[in-house]
Amino acid sequence: MKDAQEKVKGLVERYNLSGDINVKYIDLTSEIGELGKEILKGSDYGAKDFAKTEDATMELGDVLFSLICVANELGIDMSEALDRVLAKYAGRFEEKSDIGSGR
Repeated sequence: MKDAQEKVKGLVERYNLSGDINVKYIDLTSEIGELGKEILKGSDYGAKDFAKTEDATMELGDVLFSLICVANELGIDMSEALDRVLAKYAGRFEEKSDIGSGR
């Protein structure tokens, strides 16, 4: 993940794409919505099993790019964040056979 974060950082710097974290977050949520639309189209709105499409692949790439941009703007190491959340979920599962927070 460090490599991915560095690649995105390089592209952002090269094309002067850094910006306000609020804009980065809004962009991420927009990209997630676009991925959702592709999933709906790929499953004929739930009428059939999902069939992977090139557009769905590209939209997932957009989500990853936007997520990495958010992490970079916040100064968060995604590998560390993932390791921490996996440990949290493993602990919850061992404790109560469920990964939900129970809120």
